[in-house]
Amino acid sequence: MAVTGRFVALVAFGIVPIVVLGVLTGDAAPAFIVWLVLAAALGALDLVVAGSPRDIVLQRQLPSRVRLGDSATSTLFLTNRGGRRVRALVRDAWQPSAGAPTERLRVDLPPGERRSVSLVLTPFRRGERRVSQVTVRSFGPLGLLARQATLNSPGHLRVLPAFTSRKHLPSRIARLRELDGATSVMVRGQGTEFDSLREYVRGDDVRSIDWRATARRGDVMIRTWRPERDRRVVIVTDTGRTSAARIADEPRIDTAFEAALLLAALATRAGDRIDYLAYDRRVRGRVQGATGAELLSRMVDAMALVDPELIETDWDAVPGQVRQITNQRALVVLQTSIDAPGAARGLLAVLPQLTQRHTVVVTSVVDPATLEATRDRGDRETVYRAAAAERALLDIERVSAAIRQLGADVVTGSPETLPPALADAYIALKASGRL
Repeated sequence: MAVTGRFVALVAFGIVPIVVLGVLTGDAAPAFIVWLVLAAALGALDLVVAGSPRDIVLQRQLPSRVRLGDSATSTLFLTNRGGRRVRALVRDAWQPSAGAPTERLRVDLPPGERRSVSLVLTPFRRGERRVSQVTVRSFGPLGLLARQATLNSPGHLRVLPAFTSRKHLPSRIARLRELDGATSVMVRGQGTEFDSLREYVRGDDVRSIDWRATARRGDVMIRTWRPERDRRVVIVTDTGRTSAARIADEPRIDTAFEAALLLAALATRAGDRIDYLAYDRRVRGRVQGATGAELLSRMVDAMALVDPELIETDWDAVPGQVRQITNQRALVVLQTSIDAPGAARGLLAVLPQLTQRHTVVVTSVVDPATLEATRDRGDRETVYRAAAAERALLDIERVSAAIRQLGADVVTGSPETLPPALADAYIALKASGRL
């Protein structure tokens, strides 16, 4: 049972004349008691007439997935199986991070009829957003007292990574087509595949001339090349404690997901095979053997459920995890943090095992606030802040230099620039024949 504002107003409405009467006569207690009994009887009658919320049967309809930042509509169908009209307020108890509106929804359910109420959800966190219960408060005709019940109606909505970096995909695909011979631009490099013959034009590399074809045709012919296909790309995302840091108002791990999705979409268009692993001390997510649209679908599903773990990553186990995925030479992309030399020791210790067999690229997010702090030196406080920022950037450079000495490449950038920078690094590797 729930007491409404109308009931409180009714009781207060009777108290005013009773108090005035008590001042005049000196005895208002009997009248006060009579008024309370009358109000209670009226409220009880209203409660009895109210329809029972437990006679309502619930059904829920909502999409299974939505991208972070987009909206989804959750529709709740209520069927009155009782014999009385139900005038109710309905509260759908979603988790706060589902982004559901806070207002209660009014519904009027005659006996035997069905109504629907809808909520527009705009989640602001990745993961599985769940709802298990719906609270229904049924009012009587006078609206004095209400019956209330909490009914089970489970549902869940998987919030996928936003993948805002997909805006960079068309321009990178165009560059891949140039490398692949779809336009007039041809490249030649160690490890590339022969594509076709064409006539020599001024500016072509004379080392590409095919002398046998030239002798047969009577014209100077050159060979064109295209990047090799069906290469292996293994993306490893560090889900340890350093991935929980927030940079530019988003977790570091979310930037890693954006870069991984853009690289996967680009590499699969280039005909390469992509495997994905989210790891700290155990596997948090794995995608293998998928291609095309299925690859991105499985990757975003796996990423949606991965949250940073406040533990140190076991880098010693990473080479073994890569070997389980492939024994072939591959491009191994390690998404981690290199802003602290102490935290990068485990990574530096295992890099020789990886670079000996694979082409390795290490990616890390740089906080744009750090870069901005180095430019502001207006007073004593900002000078100290700039010094700290310079030291942080020097630490990143030291770790980057150590990684390059061990044979790996380094790609850094802000949350906005890191995904396209990694895609550009991949294209550069394809163009140079290193992949």
